[in-house]
Amino acid sequence: MKASRRIVHIDMDCFYAAVEMREHPEFANCPLAVGGASGRGVLTTCNYAAREYGVRSAMPVFKARELCPHLIILPVRFDLYRAASRAVRDIFKRYTDLIEPLSLDEAYLDLTHHKRSGAELANEIREAIYEETGLTASAGIAPNKLIAKIASDWNKPNGQCVVAPSRIDEFMHPLPVRKIWGVGPKSAAKLTEMGIETCGQLQAIDQTKLASIFGSFGLELYKLCRGIDERPVEPNRIRKTLSNEHTYANKLETLEACEAVLLRQHTELIEDLRTSAPDRKIAKVLVKLKFSDFRRTTAEMPAQQAEPELYFQLLREAWGRSGQPVRLLGLGVRFTETDSSPEQLELGL
Repeated sequence: MKASRRIVHIDMDCFYAAVEMREHPEFANCPLAVGGASGRGVLTTCNYAAREYGVRSAMPVFKARELCPHLIILPVRFDLYRAASRAVRDIFKRYTDLIEPLSLDEAYLDLTHHKRSGAELANEIREAIYEETGLTASAGIAPNKLIAKIASDWNKPNGQCVVAPSRIDEFMHPLPVRKIWGVGPKSAAKLTEMGIETCGQLQAIDQTKLASIFGSFGLELYKLCRGIDERPVEPNRIRKTLSNEHTYANKLETLEACEAVLLRQHTELIEDLRTSAPDRKIAKVLVKLKFSDFRRTTAEMPAQQAEPELYFQLLREAWGRSGQPVRLLGLGVRFTETDSSPEQLELGL
């Protein structure tokens, strides 16, 4: 019988705001946000004190100030956050070489080779992060990436959740289908039309029917709703593209709102390039949008560097095709194929 994996997903708590609170201890108990301070600006993130007033990331500043007039808003300092992220990743490296960063503030770790329990190791890692950086992190510990990522959000902030192999059915059955990796607003709406809100309800649909409705993704859904995810933690995955996507619960109503969150995603993309593809040559840069009416569009251009100005240009082009509020914003790069052999490139697909 194949031994169960121990996958840990570490997610830093309100990362940008937490770094700023560390630098400004006088603001530790105050509602605080990071982002554009002008009336037309948008918040990048906020601390938990601000969230008690209803303040959220990607919220326009004027709206945030209506909800919390005494909100402290600090400018974004990317260099500071990158340095904090590197310090956290240095801690990860003491425990495993199998680290897959997802952004500046989260990563998967494969700790299967350790004799100690995943829960014990995750707690030790979180304690080291706090002692050495002054920041808190939450963790999900599970046999696979899907469940570990969902579980890391269970006991935030500064907590962790363990889902043992014997608890997978219990964990997945009541789980909302929207929590499944790959289920966006359009898929969720279709499932709702079918009367399906939870993974338990989805498990009652056979594989053939799911494939007829969702195509190849239906076959994935059949496995994912049962907590089956065989994806490995890939520290050196070679691929043709590298990108990040964020679906925003509060739709981005204006071009200015999109531009504000683009800066954070661009920082994440640059950090991902630095850590996971430092030697890859860029051939193109691209921006992807999904609008409130579920239409999608992608704009791209040839480029050798992932400069922010290029993404702003592509964003304006993509936005101009609809002008509708944006549900999802993605940024990415396409690599030149001469960097790797065809066989290597296939590994990332």
